[in-house]
Amino acid sequence: MGLFNLFSKEKVLYYPGCLTKGVLKQEFENYKDVFNILKLDFILLSDSESCCGLPVFNAGYKKDARKLAKKNFEFFKENGITKIVTSCPSCYHTFKDVYPELVRDWDIEVEHATVTILNAIKKRGIKYMGSEEDRVVVSYHDPCHLGRYSEIYNEPREIIHLLGGKLIELSFNRENAMCCGAGGGVRANFQEIAKKIAEKRIAGMSEDVIQILSPCGLCHANIKTATDKSREFSTFVLGRLRGMR
Repeated sequence: MGLFNLFSKEKVLYYPGCLTKGVLKQEFENYKDVFNILKLDFILLSDSESCCGLPVFNAGYKKDARKLAKKNFEFFKENGITKIVTSCPSCYHTFKDVYPELVRDWDIEVEHATVTILNAIKKRGIKYMGSEEDRVVVSYHDPCHLGRYSEIYNEPREIIHLLGGKLIELSFNRENAMCCGAGGGVRANFQEIAKKIAEKRIAGMSEDVIQILSPCGLCHANIKTATDKSREFSTFVLGRLRGMR
């Protein structure tokens, strides 16, 4: 947990999301380490947090989703939270776009971790100083909730460039990106179908690519069924930041 400035009016919560908190525990640690390296103030309430409620909302249980959203809002307020930073694209979309419809007085700022990290990197003047030949060759997968839903395309790519990555785009990218194949409960219920979609997602990926990155834990996990080059975005960021210190 970062050192929180007691004199600041802003109280920032890092909300990892259920998958990161419960399954991708190394990536959970990665994000905390990245925030600490970048000297970002944040707190954690992971042991007390509830799900953001998107699965319930998408399943059609709108009344239950509204109750959960209200419960979460009250919880955030009780803890003085003024801003939420989340590394989960689905949680980001939920807090940013869905909660204002479910909670009348919703007034908490929401930011995706890639935006937070990019702003901090720029503020601290961190940038790759090596040769172009030594850049790490990567591809990047746009998660549905971060891309088409939230239109966050440039920030992750700019981070990759500033930290010494050389991006080779997949055939379908940005607003035309394919789904990884895991969303909508597909991976949970039809693993073989999800894997086949993941295989199609990376079809044609350059052989020069060392890592394919995605800032979505579910996308990373599903793409990993098709290639061992899959990395959650925080793995790349943390490794490069440590190497540049």
